[in-house]
Amino acid sequence: MDKVQRSAAEAVAGISDGASLAVGGFGLSGVPNVLIDAVHDRGVGGLGVVSNNCGVDGRGLGVLLAAGRIARVTGSYIGENREFARQYLGGELEVELVPQGTLAERLRAGGCGIPAFFTPAGVGTQVAEGGLPWRYAPDGSVALPSPAKEVRAFDGRDHVLEHGITTDFALVRAARGDRHGNLVFNKATRNFNPLAAMAGKVTIAEVEELVEPGELDPDAIHLPGVFVRFVVPLTPGQAADKAVEHRTTSAAPAHATAREAVRQR
Repeated sequence: MDKVQRSAAEAVAGISDGASLAVGGFGLSGVPNVLIDAVHDRGVGGLGVVSNNCGVDGRGLGVLLAAGRIARVTGSYIGENREFARQYLGGELEVELVPQGTLAERLRAGGCGIPAFFTPAGVGTQVAEGGLPWRYAPDGSVALPSPAKEVRAFDGRDHVLEHGITTDFALVRAARGDRHGNLVFNKATRNFNPLAAMAGKVTIAEVEELVEPGELDPDAIHLPGVFVRFVVPLTPGQAADKAVEHRTTSAAPAHATAREAVRQR
């Protein structure tokens, strides 16, 4: 029952060339950076990645992308990563763009053993009708378009058939976790991490705080340990290393500035 590994390198040792990975996180929130770096250090390539986005330049999945280790991405967002856009438009990378809610539900469905489901999202667009560029040719033409999907009416409204997603491995990050793999996520990090964890056949979780079994309130657990194979506790430095995509600041109000001046005197 003790799922704790001695290192991230040990935890990802089973990942080989061509493996598929479901990776948690949204933007730079809740991204399993330590595990991603361990996969990079392992040197594997030809990876198929399922994630909301593909990190940013030099951070998160952007590390694997820049090294040419990713062959295919299933996600909902390309922005904030110029290398991602360059590889996609240059025909170096296959990309399946999925509506964000549909992507979340496809991961959840796969984790629950549901092979497919119908949704109204995408009806009347290329999501359903096909033709979205999965891969471009070097000359800018579409080398591989998305296929058309089955559309069926329910209660007089059209719905498109979407398939559940399962992957060979899942990489996630949690705020707290115990040795049995029970996980608790903090705020926005809860968006895609539990879903990615459910979709992976072998799920590896890096945790900012490792606790002993029984310390987590059962009602507070967001993901039960049955979905988790390995747990990697982070060092304090690794746990505190959290980047911000866009930092916006504003001038302090005049009254606050005056109070600070008084304190300094």
